[in-house]
Amino acid sequence: MDFGWLKRMMPRGLYGRAALILILPVVTIQLVVSVGFLQRHFEDVTRQMTSSMAREVRLVADLVALDAAPAAALARAGAVAGPLALELALPVAPEAGDPRVFYDLSGRVVIATLRQAVAGITLVDLSDLDHVRLVLGTRHGPMQVQFARGRVSASNPHQLLVLMVATGLLMTFIAYVFLRNQLRPIRRLAEAAQEFGKGRVLPYRPGGAAEVRAAGTAFLEMRARIDRQTEQRRLMLSGISHDLRTPLTRLRLGLSILPEDEDVAALERDVDEMGRLIDAFLDFARDAGSEEPAETLDPVEFAAALVEDARRAGQDVTLTGIEGQGRATFRPGDLRRALENLIGNAVRYGGRAEVSVALGPRSLRFTVEDDGPGIPPERRDEALRPFTRLDPARNQNRGQGVGLGLAIAAEIARSHGGQLRLGESTRLGGLKAEVMLPL
Repeated sequence: MDFGWLKRMMPRGLYGRAALILILPVVTIQLVVSVGFLQRHFEDVTRQMTSSMAREVRLVADLVALDAAPAAALARAGAVAGPLALELALPVAPEAGDPRVFYDLSGRVVIATLRQAVAGITLVDLSDLDHVRLVLGTRHGPMQVQFARGRVSASNPHQLLVLMVATGLLMTFIAYVFLRNQLRPIRRLAEAAQEFGKGRVLPYRPGGAAEVRAAGTAFLEMRARIDRQTEQRRLMLSGISHDLRTPLTRLRLGLSILPEDEDVAALERDVDEMGRLIDAFLDFARDAGSEEPAETLDPVEFAAALVEDARRAGQDVTLTGIEGQGRATFRPGDLRRALENLIGNAVRYGGRAEVSVALGPRSLRFTVEDDGPGIPPERRDEALRPFTRLDPARNQNRGQGVGLGLAIAAEIARSHGGQLRLGESTRLGGLKAEVMLPL
């Protein structure tokens, strides 16, 4: 049996599920008490009260049967009915049936008990909640007997119900206040972890129950280890790149004093290539260890300024699509480098690039599309790895890179808690790169 619909109906938040855990047992207990105690108790009370009332009705009916004249019979019975608070009418029009309102739950017990205890009843009218009207057959014709409804039904069953509901609400409120204090440290831990995944560090101090404190302490230790590893990688890459510049400089000086020929030119190209690799190392290390603070900006204005700068640099780039309006929080310097790398790749391997922005309630998306040859689907994951070149699949006549453009963009997207997705542009036919950032 598929219970997927039940999972979809359940609350997703911690507060909602905690409230469900609190309310469901309270409601279940109230239902069990109502059905198991209230119904049986008040049915038994109603049955006993109705049985006592039925004896009085039988007494009146027996007195009516003693006299041959209707007037004398009514007088004899009325002498007894008055002290018993019964209203008599004889004769009346014959009636039949058992009318009652649908929510009169004890009415069915009253009707069944009266019909079982008093012979000749043709009508038990409970449509008026304040009175009971009976019609029963006698030797003088149909006789009507009317009395107060409170004489056959318990008049205050609602008091226990009100007490149960009030007590249930009070206990639920007390439990909610207590549980909220227990859930608050979990929520603070979740917010700190979520913001750290987006590249932002929130001040956090473990609190709450022992288990929550242990989880918070583990999170702080994990965050510190990640920061240390990131810093160590940045320092290692920076150190290696810096140390390699000295021998490269000596190589350039040595080649500059040699007579020019094809071999020397080839060596100079190799040295230039190594210089570009070192610069790429430094860029990758800088982006991986960036500590730029996040800012709340308009992403449309941010993308428009980026496209305008690219156009001034001679690149064929246009801002084509805008969805949604508002502001988002991100690191503008890092994100600018990521989008500049994507635009640079687009105009290098294609003729033109188009940039679009989509701002939703939970995510921000920047899309860069080109009209180049694209990247085959089976190699897109490989293209996101550092120092990976897919030149055979792209246009090498436009220039060569060092294989870090997409890797840097992907690293920056991950540092914001998002991702870089590669696909095929349906409009231009080339590569479509999407930077997805959560809000």
